[in-house]
Amino acid sequence: MPTLQLSHGQAVIRLRDIRAQLEELEKRDSLTSEDEQTFDELTREFAEVDDHRRQLERRSALERVRAATQATDRQPPALGIEGGTPHSRGGGAYDRDPILNPDSVEDRRFRNPWDLGEMRTFDRSPEQVGQELRARALCAVEKMSGANDGIRSAATDIIEAWDDKRGTLARMCLATSSPEYIRAWSKLAAGKGHMVTPDEQRALERAMTLTDNQGGYLVPFQLDPTVIITSNGSLNEIRQVARQVVATGDVWNGVSAGEVQWRWAAEGTEAGDNSPTFGGPSIPNYKADGFVPITIEAISDAENVTTEVGRLLAGGKDNLEAAAFATGSGAGQPTGIVTALTGTSSIVTSTTADTFASGDVYKIDSALPARYRKVAAWLANRSIYNAIRQFDSAGGTNLWERIGADVPPQLLGRRALEAEDMDGTVTAAAENYVAVYGNFDNYVITDRIGMSVEFLPHLFGANQRPTGKRGWYAWYRVGADSVNDGAFRMLNVT
Repeated sequence: MPTLQLSHGQAVIRLRDIRAQLEELEKRDSLTSEDEQTFDELTREFAEVDDHRRQLERRSALERVRAATQATDRQPPALGIEGGTPHSRGGGAYDRDPILNPDSVEDRRFRNPWDLGEMRTFDRSPEQVGQELRARALCAVEKMSGANDGIRSAATDIIEAWDDKRGTLARMCLATSSPEYIRAWSKLAAGKGHMVTPDEQRALERAMTLTDNQGGYLVPFQLDPTVIITSNGSLNEIRQVARQVVATGDVWNGVSAGEVQWRWAAEGTEAGDNSPTFGGPSIPNYKADGFVPITIEAISDAENVTTEVGRLLAGGKDNLEAAAFATGSGAGQPTGIVTALTGTSSIVTSTTADTFASGDVYKIDSALPARYRKVAAWLANRSIYNAIRQFDSAGGTNLWERIGADVPPQLLGRRALEAEDMDGTVTAAAENYVAVYGNFDNYVITDRIGMSVEFLPHLFGANQRPTGKRGWYAWYRVGADSVNDGAFRMLNVT
C-alpha cells in the first residue's frame, strides 16, 4: 500500500515491521550486495513512513486545538493544569512536558514497561536506548509476578551492577518476565503448548531472539536459578565468599592490577613511574545441563509447577557447582580453586612429610601476605577440620576461636568454609591439598543469565514405550577461576 494511504495505526505497524527486518539484517556477520540494497531501501522507507506518521499526528493535534479554541470562544478559560494527552501507540506525546502533561512521559512509558512498541529508537543512540531499557526493566522487576521481595532485590542488583551500555540484561529481563511470557512458559512447562495464545506466542518468539542457544525456551527471569540463588543464598560455601559477576557473553573479560608503588618524595621533585601493571584475566563460561523428570499425575496435581521447577533447577545447579569450584579441571568445566593453585608459588608444603600437624596451620597463616590475611577465609574438607580439633592440647585447642562453635566456625580467627570434594585424608607418597587459605574476592565466578529449558512430553522405557513421565531438559553456562593466585596459600601434606 502506498505510504500516503496508510492510516496512523497502519503506519505504526509498518514501522515495527521495518525495524524487525533491519535488526535481523544487523545480526548477520556479513551482508551481501543484495542485503545492502535491502537495508538501504528499508531505511528510506522507514523515513518516509515515519514522516507520514508525524504528519498524521500533527493534523490530529491541530484538530484538537481547533476544537478547544472554538469551545473557549464561547466561555472564559478556566485556570488549571492539563491532565496529559490520551494514550496512543504512536508516541506523538512522548517528549511533552512531564509536569504539565504527567501522563505523556513517565506514567505512560512505564504503565506497561514490557510494551516496547511505544519506545522510540530510530534517532537515538544505543546508549540512550540502553538507558531506557534499564529503566523499563527496573520497573518491570517491581511489577513481575511470581517473585518475592528477595528475588526482586536480587534482580534489581544484577541489572544495576552488570548490565552493559546497550541494555543486554535489561532487554532479557523485559522479554522473559512479562505476564504473557510467564503464562506461555507455564503452559509449555506443563505440556499445554497447544493452549498458547497469539500474544503469548509473540512473547516467546521475542525471547528466542535474545539467546544463541538452539532450541528450548529461556527460563522466566524471576525463576532463573542465578537470581534465585542470589536472593536465597547459596548452600555452596565457596560461592558465598567468592566474587560473583554476571557475564552477557561466552567469555568474561576482567581487569586486574597490582598495587600502586607509592614513595616518599621531597617537595618539588619529579614524580616516579608508580603505575601498576594491568592484566586482563578472561574466564570462559562452560555449558552444564540437567534433567528433571516428573510424572503426568504430579504435573496435573501441582498447584504451581513452574515455581517448583525453578527451585529444583536452582538446587541442582548449586550442588553441581560446589564440586567444580573446589576441584574443577578447567577443561569443559570451571577451574576449581585447588586446580588453579596447583603448581604455583602459592603452595605451602607441610613441615614433615605425610604428617599433618598443628604447626602446618600456623605455617600457612604466616605465609599469606598481611593485605590478604585481613579478610581471608579457610577452605577444607570437614574431616580436616575434625583432625585439627583433635590436635594435642598444646596446639589444637588454641587454633579454634571457640571450641564447639559452628555458626560459623572460625580457625585462627578467620572463617572456616567446607568443601567436601577436597582431600579429607592424608595419603602417604601422594600430594594432599588439604586446605586453602586466602582472600576469595580473587576467585571469580561468572554467571551467564539465561537458562534454557526444553519440555519433553513423554519419556520412554527400555522397550520404547511411554512410562507415564515427562521431563524438563535444562542447560546454562557458568565459569570460575582464580584471577590472582598470590592472594591464596594452599597447604600440601606431601
